Amino acid sequence: MDRWLLVSATLLALFGGVWGMVAVHRGHPSRWTVVWMLAVLVCQLAFLGMRGSQRSACPLADRGEILVFLSWSLTLFYLLVGPAYRISLLGVFTAPVVVVFQSIALLPGVLEMEPQKVAGGNVWHETHAATSVLAYGALALAAVAGIMFLVLDRQLKEQHLKSGLFRNLPPVRELLVSLERLLWLGGGLLSIGILAGFLMPHEKSALAHLLAAVSVWIGYAALLAIKTVRGLTGRKLSLLTVGLFILSLGVFAFV
Repeated sequence: MDRWLLVSATLLALFGGVWGMVAVHRGHPSRWTVVWMLAVLVCQLAFLGMRGSQRSACPLADRGEILVFLSWSLTLFYLLVGPAYRISLLGVFTAPVVVVFQSIALLPGVLEMEPQKVAGGNVWHETHAATSVLAYGALALAAVAGIMFLVLDRQLKEQHLKSGLFRNLPPVRELLVSLERLLWLGGGLLSIGILAGFLMPHEKSALAHLLAAVSVWIGYAALLAIKTVRGLTGRKLSLLTVGLFILSLGVFAFV
């Protein structure tokens, strides 16, 4: 049953992304993208609820659950960013990321078929895991906004803004404001996750993940410090945000 919920969430995200792309290409942004993403969120919550009940803990015990939890946080932050932003192309750009993450989770061997209860859990471990993945959802959405900015910036320079797709992108300034807010939100959540990580019992594997989280936090902290103190152009901020997110995914992939 839980796998079918995940399949449904993935198909809804795929349909929502395609629907939104076709709509904006015709020059008429569709509010239905939000409806589809809300349906995705409901299926994700149902899936995570079932897995959490089976685990008797936050459902982050295997790579598949982590990917779904990340997809859920990405969808959640997309819907919470704000009404003006919600009806933009952000949903069209977000949906494919959700589809990719959840499709990987559906691959054989990634998601445990019969999840077992988690033994020896504690509140600090749960807090560390949940807030860290939530942080990655905000940072992933920041990367999506960065890609949108780079696309819009290139189209502005080449004066190719006549098509419906690019004419309906959000204003450049609005994109950068939202990108920076998402970076601060993700950085704050990651800070809470790292603090909880230091307070939880340290096993060898957990310590490796904690050190990886600290290295990622240092990268984002440095980016925000440079942006605050010295300033960065929108293009540099977007490139660094996208690059840092891809690098951080690589770090955790090999831990």
